[in-house]
Amino acid sequence: MKSSILLLSCLSALAAASPTRTLQKRADSCGQYDTIQTGDYTVYQNLWGESSATSGSQCSGVDSLSGSTLAWHTTWTWAGGQGQVKSFANAGLTMSAVQLSNLGSVSTTWSWSYTGSDIVADVAYDMFTSSSPGGSDEYEVMIWLAALGGAGPISSTGSPIDTPTVAGHSWKLYNGMNGAMNVYSFVTSGDSIEDFSADIADFFTYLESEQSMPSSQYLLSIQAGTEPFSGTDAKLTTTAYSVALADGDSASSNTTSAATASSSGAASSSISAAPTTAVAAAAASTSSTGACKRKAR
Repeated sequence: MKSSILLLSCLSALAAASPTRTLQKRADSCGQYDTIQTGDYTVYQNLWGESSATSGSQCSGVDSLSGSTLAWHTTWTWAGGQGQVKSFANAGLTMSAVQLSNLGSVSTTWSWSYTGSDIVADVAYDMFTSSSPGGSDEYEVMIWLAALGGAGPISSTGSPIDTPTVAGHSWKLYNGMNGAMNVYSFVTSGDSIEDFSADIADFFTYLESEQSMPSSQYLLSIQAGTEPFSGTDAKLTTTAYSVALADGDSASSNTTSAATASSSGAASSSISAAPTTAVAAAAASTSSTGACKRKAR
């Protein structure tokens, strides 16, 4: 009897020590640069532009993790600072840099909803590339699933440079410089895409073939989140988000690598009835950990 009890105790201890890919809701984090590490993802508060607001606050939290599927949310109210992004709450993938020429697939799904009043914000993927694995950002690629309340991307002309169909959806493609960084923004041509499933590698394939983006660039980071400008009692709820990156030599598409998590703070966006043609000369500052980057707009 004692041996049976001892065996059960050992099995219970082993089960408790074994890692799990399932996690339940955590308390929200409300600090300016709070982070929540969960599986292969890090949820970033990243209130990099809060000083431009006359009032407001924001909190973010993880609701669950099941396998590689994350549920998370962010709630906010911001006033003042018209045309200024207040934050970029996002979920960033833990990954190592992968050269575009060796990029196999970037499979992703994202189901989300937004509630609140007078919301001006985007809902977007945000990715950065460089000519070396540890280099400075040279290209930014955004995929806007929603442009709410007049939010618009960086643009040197104020008009789309192309209207491609990628990953089964129609987009308006904008291009402009953010300091020394070349920014491409795919903005949905129709209604907000609240249930998105795609291979993000298709967007890079298009940019390489149609916009002369060098395939020698390295993909450094992948994030998905929202940039709020203003609104009241707003809540972005992500019920299911996943992203799995595989290089061209991988046999499996679920090969998220075990480097440090990376998240860029201020994505390149503006607010106007149409995309902006001006980029302000705000100074850029980058944290040494890669958890937050504030960029010139």
